[in-house]
Amino acid sequence: MDEAVKAQLTADFRAYLDRAAEWEDSDESQSEPNAAAGPDLFTLLAELAALKSEVKLESRQVKSALDQFRDLFDSLREREARLEEERDRRREAERAADKRAQKDLLLELLDLRDRLEAGHEQALRFRPGWLGRRRAKRFVSSMAEGLAMNLRRLEESLTRRGVRPLTVVGRPFDPRTMHAAELAQNPKLPEGHVVAELRKGFLHEDALLRAAEVVVNRPSTTKADTRPHLNN
Repeated sequence: MDEAVKAQLTADFRAYLDRAAEWEDSDESQSEPNAAAGPDLFTLLAELAALKSEVKLESRQVKSALDQFRDLFDSLREREARLEEERDRRREAERAADKRAQKDLLLELLDLRDRLEAGHEQALRFRPGWLGRRRAKRFVSSMAEGLAMNLRRLEESLTRRGVRPLTVVGRPFDPRTMHAAELAQNPKLPEGHVVAELRKGFLHEDALLRAAEVVVNRPSTTKADTRPHLNN
């Protein structure tokens, strides 16, 4: 290698070393203020302890708030349950009142039906005397037709409202749906069976609306004991 080149390389390397020393001195001078400004270990531990205490305090506050919200929600839930029970009781009372009112109305309609039926049967049994017989017969016949028509309309209206008659004649006496108004003594018929119906009984949607008044066969009953005892 040429001596001139060696000399040049040596000069460049020395210049590089000089610059590196300047850079190192500059870094040390800049790092001294930062090192002096940074916290020491004691301060760092104290700050961590304070932060931990603050986190615990906030956690207790959050837990307390959650407990209060939970109590509030439970109180609201209980109040809603009581309100729902009160609404159910009110609706049940209203349904019961409506049912009683409907039953009263249906019983009045049944009484009207009984009167129409009785009037129709009397009109059919009417036999006028020889004086004015033809005119009276026409009048009674037209009245019977009118009563029969009104009776059919009323029975159709009752049927639409779920009212249907009880079938009792020829069946065993049932104290739940029948009232023994009279006793019969027919040894040819079964004892305890209904032989006649004095007043019709009716059901309303499978519930008893009016009990039937019936005549019950009791062939073993003595003449001295003629009162009905089947309802007792």
